[in-house]
Amino acid sequence: MASYQRLLRLAITSFTIFFCLLSLSSSQKVTLSLYYEALCPYCAEFIVNHLPKIFETGLISSIDLQLVPWGNAVIRPDGTILCQHGEAECALNAIHACAINAYPDVMKHFGYIYCTERLVLENKLEKWADCLEMVGLSRAAVDCYINGYGNQLEQRYAEETSELYPAHRFVPWVVVNNQPLQENYQNFVMYVCNAYGSNQVPEGCRILNSSLETLSRFNSSVEKLSNIHQVCYTNH
Repeated sequence: MASYQRLLRLAITSFTIFFCLLSLSSSQKVTLSLYYEALCPYCAEFIVNHLPKIFETGLISSIDLQLVPWGNAVIRPDGTILCQHGEAECALNAIHACAINAYPDVMKHFGYIYCTERLVLENKLEKWADCLEMVGLSRAAVDCYINGYGNQLEQRYAEETSELYPAHRFVPWVVVNNQPLQENYQNFVMYVCNAYGSNQVPEGCRILNSSLETLSRFNSSVEKLSNIHQVCYTNH
């Protein structure tokens, strides 16, 4: 009996240590939030050509990525949704919301969203349903959209977007640990890596920062972005 009690205490102690380590690891993640709308070309460009770098370098393991597909949409007095780029955008926003809900694993729902946004850039949006098969996912997101649950999810994203402070002025609107990056959103990796300070910098940051050319490109892009303004501004 004494031996069993010692083993039980050891197991409990080990579990407690593991839980504390797990909690510490989770608390050290930097929150990266992207507020976007599905048919804004600059949102699509950011999702397809910039956001994947956190997956390619493994930095995603140190990031809590939050995708919020609402953007510049508004809710009319009768409760219906008006999207900046028309009804097709409302539909795709809702489908993205359904994908995030149906496939909680960020690798899965980002894979699907990436696929559809690439079709936006290629002007092949009519093939959006093919993305489920291409990334190996079930029809759960489509079923969610068909039964109307996507609109309920969108209402939540509308509320979350309305609570931004300062309020978003355009999309893509990128926030790192509650700090909006404004027009400098393409520099998001630099902000993410800087958020870790000098301690426990993720390997993905080391990979990205190992090249002086990369750092130079990050720094010089600030001025370029302030002049280009590759964004979809709000209408309200």
